[in-house]
Amino acid sequence: MASTTWNPEHLPDLTGKVYLVTGANAGLGYFSSEQLVRAGARVIMSGRNPKRISAARAAIRRRVPDAESDATETLILDTSNFGSVRSAAASVRGRGPLDGLLLNAGMVHPPKEREVTLDGNEMVFATNALGHYALAGSLLLPLAAASGRMVWLGSMSTSISQYDPVDPQLADNYSGWRAYVQSKIATTVLGYEADRRLRAADVDVTSVVAHPGYSVSGRTPGIAGVNEPSRSARFFDNLQAPMTQSKEHGAWPLVRALVDPDISGGEYWGPKSTMRGVPKLQKSSKITRSLDVAGRIWQVSEDVTGVQWPFEQAAEV
Repeated sequence: MASTTWNPEHLPDLTGKVYLVTGANAGLGYFSSEQLVRAGARVIMSGRNPKRISAARAAIRRRVPDAESDATETLILDTSNFGSVRSAAASVRGRGPLDGLLLNAGMVHPPKEREVTLDGNEMVFATNALGHYALAGSLLLPLAAASGRMVWLGSMSTSISQYDPVDPQLADNYSGWRAYVQSKIATTVLGYEADRRLRAADVDVTSVVAHPGYSVSGRTPGIAGVNEPSRSARFFDNLQAPMTQSKEHGAWPLVRALVDPDISGGEYWGPKSTMRGVPKLQKSSKITRSLDVAGRIWQVSEDVTGVQWPFEQAAEV
């Protein structure tokens, strides 16, 4: 059972641990990376824009001046592009065991009209779910070598609109909101299904889902090159102060899900009051716990990405 005395501002010593964070150039990914580095971990900060991910790395070096010089490194990764995923995964596999993988990158503001990736997939589904499925599967062996953990990013939206993703690519009836919610339902069920399959194959890797509550940029510390909200964003986000929190605090459940040794695979973590607060074990919406949906989304992900997770090999690591 996870400790009830967890303090997100004083993490356990993570010296010697290595984590990969996707979407580490801003928001939740950036603050998760910073919190891990403050606890002594090495973090591979990935993002699709070289300038932005370099700026984020520079920000951590400024804000955590006592960290080791090699506490962070950058990796170019676009989760919507399977070629980019394959290249990044190959690079990480060559670096040795991996203690944790935070599958954070994603599109929070979907396009109004349906867009497709270079691989021909609906952009939001590919970025938020398919790319992370492919990345996690491609890094299963280095995760198993460290008895590591993968954390999938859920969302409160899956309790608001429980769409059944029978058309995950949204070839019909596209809307930005539906694309986002369906992608988060898919991400959550993949996290749970991964845990079931890892257990069944006796692979020493845990899969956990976590969500950040209602975390907004306007209540987040300003950091050059990372978080620079406008005055209007500050004003309107602070009007919602009773319901919101900073991205810095929104990263707390993600980081706990990644590093707390007492957390078990298949769990769902989020802020205490759902929207804000310290991390707490929670229960996700009914549709995300559907075995039927999980089986369908896993098969779609496997077929579309061409990635079959190497469970047998991972069990022998």
